[in-house]
Amino acid sequence: MQVLVIDVGGSHVKIRATGEPEERKFDSGPDMTAAQMAEGVKTLAAGWAYDAVAIGYPGVVNNDQPATEPHNLGRGWVGFDYRGAFAGKPVKIINDAAMQALGSYQRGKLLFLGLGTGLGSAMIVDGVVLPMELAHLPYRKHSFEYYVGEDALERLGRRKWRRRVFDVVERLCAALLPDEVVIGGGNVRHLNELPPRCRAGDNANAFAGGFRLWAGAPATAAGPRRATGTPRGKAAAKRRAAR
Repeated sequence: MQVLVIDVGGSHVKIRATGEPEERKFDSGPDMTAAQMAEGVKTLAAGWAYDAVAIGYPGVVNNDQPATEPHNLGRGWVGFDYRGAFAGKPVKIINDAAMQALGSYQRGKLLFLGLGTGLGSAMIVDGVVLPMELAHLPYRKHSFEYYVGEDALERLGRRKWRRRVFDVVERLCAALLPDEVVIGGGNVRHLNELPPRCRAGDNANAFAGGFRLWAGAPATAAGPRRATGTPRGKAAAKRRAAR
């Protein structure tokens, strides 16, 4: 199956298709609607062949549909006909941080934190993808995202921003007890060192996650997704098929 993966972010929309060696991207921004995203993607993907679409969406997703409007983009994402926009091709939608976590996952209990326009977050526990919305939980006088998002980097400066990142990671690790932490997103490059038990993610892992999303059995209509493209997820799929 040829898959078109779309990674929607607050600054850019990035795309890549099966068999294509390089990604393509265009600017997004605070006014971009779902319809504008779809049109931009189709224009940018001209010449690529694909049978299905995977979208990483910066917000809450339920049953392959955005459940809330994004914080850093325009309106019109909830209720949009994504399949219709892509000529009837099947579409799977997952939280963008969860998609990058899926592409980063190896084993055990993984916490993914994405340092980009905002703060993305997801966990994978024994192959099951658990999208999370930690960004807007209370922290100090505001929220986690207020202190580690892109605006905070500009407002606080790199040195103070790095201290906030280390503190947020420490607090979340104490609460969630992951086996390892992957810190991804475009702003991970501004960390001159990583917190303990962390490894740096790669934005290319979002594409790997999108391909994995279509690699195994379809996710259930509700509830957490199983990471079917991972070794542990493939083993689980075989056990289910043998029942």
